[in-house]
Amino acid sequence: MAKSASANISIRMDADLKAAAEELFDELGMSISTAFNIFVKQALREGRIPFTISRGVPNHETIAALQEAEKISKDRNVKGYRDVDEMFEDILG
Repeated sequence: MAKSASANISIRMDADLKAAAEELFDELGMSISTAFNIFVKQALREGRIPFTISRGVPNHETIAALQEAEKISKDRNVKGYRDVDEMFEDILG
């Protein structure tokens, strides 16, 4: 595939978000421009946004874990502890 001419793109972003992204990408050895190009190439390769976008709603496993924790917290037969030191003392003897 022949390399095509580059084109500029302008993106508006919160200044703090940009600074944090630049710091991360610099640690990874790339510019924000390179990171954006990687994102776009991956999106094109997959034909979708290359990660899950959600409203922060827990998945089925998380919901099940939350329900289990709620059930355990209400079970009078489950031993509880006031703090971590008390728990470790009980576990380790």
